[in-house]
Amino acid sequence: MSIKIRDFLIPATLLLVATVLIGITGADLKMSSLFCINGTWPIGDQQPWHFLYLLDRIPSIGLGVCGLAAAVAGGISHQRRHWVKPGLFLVILLAVGPGLTVNALFKEYWGRPRPREVIQFGGTKEFLHPWQKGTAHKGRSFPSGHSSAAFYLSAPFFILRRRKPRAATLWLWGGIGFGLLMSIARITQGGHFLSDTLWAWGMVHLLAVSLYYLMGLDRTDSPPLKD
Repeated sequence: MSIKIRDFLIPATLLLVATVLIGITGADLKMSSLFCINGTWPIGDQQPWHFLYLLDRIPSIGLGVCGLAAAVAGGISHQRRHWVKPGLFLVILLAVGPGLTVNALFKEYWGRPRPREVIQFGGTKEFLHPWQKGTAHKGRSFPSGHSSAAFYLSAPFFILRRRKPRAATLWLWGGIGFGLLMSIARITQGGHFLSDTLWAWGMVHLLAVSLYYLMGLDRTDSPPLKD
């Protein structure tokens, strides 16, 4: 099996299997019920969860700005021309992943109610599984915008994976770790279900893999460097 096929197959399989398991076990409602107390979500107001909510997309925007600066610098300086493609990768992934796919399309039009909006937790709306489409603009739970922006911080992995594998691994797990923390914050606040955060990761990661190959970042003119 080629690396390219594995890059798509492994995360896609994890995403689908985890979604099925969440559906079978009822993990969405069970996990959210741990943080809903008499119709309120007090744990989500505590630190560090409240701080993470306020932090929001600042780190991801910062990384995107760095990518834009690298692309511009590469366009100006012949010696830094190799910065252009990686810089554009960061900018495009931020725009297409957390920006367009997650927030502009799915969150606006999929219509899944948030945990604090469903009947089980004192709301008025019917609980929907992630594969059940609701009414557009009437529910913005699927997927998590905060989580998608946090998972985006793994993006440098794709830039560094061939030339600096150790640094790439640090970025990958650092971004996943930050994404998990942000996901916990949003679940404790009644803002998202577990599966919302899972799909936030899945969408961003699979879009990153697609962009990685479309932009030819898997090809390099020089052999990989060891850290």
